[in-house]
Amino acid sequence: MDSAGLVTRPLTEELLRGAVEVEHTEHGLLPHRLPARARAQCPDQQLLTIESQPSGVRLVFRTAATLVELDVLATKKTYRGVPVPPPDGVHELLVDGRPAGRAVVTDGNVLTVDMSTGQTETRPGPAGTVRFSGLPQRTKDVEIWLPHNETTELRALRTDAPVESVPRGDRPVWLHHGSSISHGSNATSPTATWPALAASLGGVELVNLGLGGNALLDPFTARALRDTPAGMISLKLGINLVNTDLMRLRALAPAVHGFLDTIREGHPRTPLLVISPLHCPIHEDTPGPTAPDAEALRAGTMRFRATGDPGERAQGKLTLEVIRRELERVVRQRAGEDANLHYLDGRELYGANDAVEHPLPDGLHPDTATHRLIGERFAELVFADGGVFAAGHG
Repeated sequence: MDSAGLVTRPLTEELLRGAVEVEHTEHGLLPHRLPARARAQCPDQQLLTIESQPSGVRLVFRTAATLVELDVLATKKTYRGVPVPPPDGVHELLVDGRPAGRAVVTDGNVLTVDMSTGQTETRPGPAGTVRFSGLPQRTKDVEIWLPHNETTELRALRTDAPVESVPRGDRPVWLHHGSSISHGSNATSPTATWPALAASLGGVELVNLGLGGNALLDPFTARALRDTPAGMISLKLGINLVNTDLMRLRALAPAVHGFLDTIREGHPRTPLLVISPLHCPIHEDTPGPTAPDAEALRAGTMRFRATGDPGERAQGKLTLEVIRRELERVVRQRAGEDANLHYLDGRELYGANDAVEHPLPDGLHPDTATHRLIGERFAELVFADGGVFAAGHG
């Protein structure tokens, strides 16, 4: 059956999971992972691009359809000077929770980033269609996970059988915030990011506020976390503070306290886990900022390097070692009055020994195999019996 024989189904917010807010555009729906008020308070192009990339966002519906088509307008990111563009974002199909297909669109807008200057340029492009055929001829729950690394405006949904929403059920919501690793950088598909994998293993509903380059203790992010319903919350903090050379040691602990205070306004007793940075060799003892390696760029690849001086730690510049020590101290201080606040050293998820067997390809971000390693360890440490989130989903 071709598209002319399908019926267009209304795209409604109730079909979307994992978005913090949904914008109604002229042509359809645009999922966001920060609310409009937060976006207005920081009109930074990188942040606006990152929060509109729907990591963890999926369409969920019940249907007997054997054929599903979804029209989308993608915005694809490329880097000036890197001759090979990143691969197209993947739309991943799950049927009754099991992988059942992948599809990409090659058309769309193109956002070109100059890594040396931060300047961006957008070239408009056409919408495209992802198509999944041969689905089982029975009523089933269908999930289409949107690309974690491409802004995706949903234009139209077509099927060969009626569609209905799926009740939310009793699975608790896990609300997670972190950096580009939590966002899913370098993972090859949306369900291969470590938070998506950990959520699947833990039997929870993921809302992923991993914001590449933007886990910066911003007050508007804390308010978004405060105002988002959740049964458990985790925060992976630190690496972006070093990447951007955002603050000095004097400002770190008060900023973390303020971030936690704001979250606790909306979630006073929700289990809350603070995760310190994963092992990252270039920044363990060397401050930021982080910069693209110019030699690697000339060779047509992307790699990062630390540009700070280890001697600057005496002036309060931050390294991952310093941040881990401060985060643990803050959590320990607060835990006397907050029994639901916990700390996890990020090196338990990815440590120095792991870096030997699973090196970070670009110096900062894990590949898909390492995302799996991190996700499996998180599920075992946090969701399994004895973990700090075990009681919340058992």
